[in-house]
Amino acid sequence: MDISALVAQNYAASKSVTAPEAGGAGAAFGAAADSFLATMQASENTAMQAMTSGADPHALVEALAQTELAVQTAVTVRDRVVEAYQEILRMPV
Repeated sequence: MDISALVAQNYAASKSVTAPEAGGAGAAFGAAADSFLATMQASENTAMQAMTSGADPHALVEALAQTELAVQTAVTVRDRVVEAYQEILRMPV
């Protein structure tokens, strides 16, 4: 029997076992990342319109406030993840 065919067969069988679950925490994190990206893109588009065509200044201020909130949330999540990682590193083995 060819060893490469056996390895490929075992890899294909184990690939589905290690795949992330559709409804798990990974999906929630992905949705949060997509929401963050959408907020950033919308704010960037509003800022570009305000600079080029003189769009509503109120919309620009609102977009900047949403961007600031999204960035602060992302930084808070990052800090919590780093804190959790450091706590795991401090655990005795």
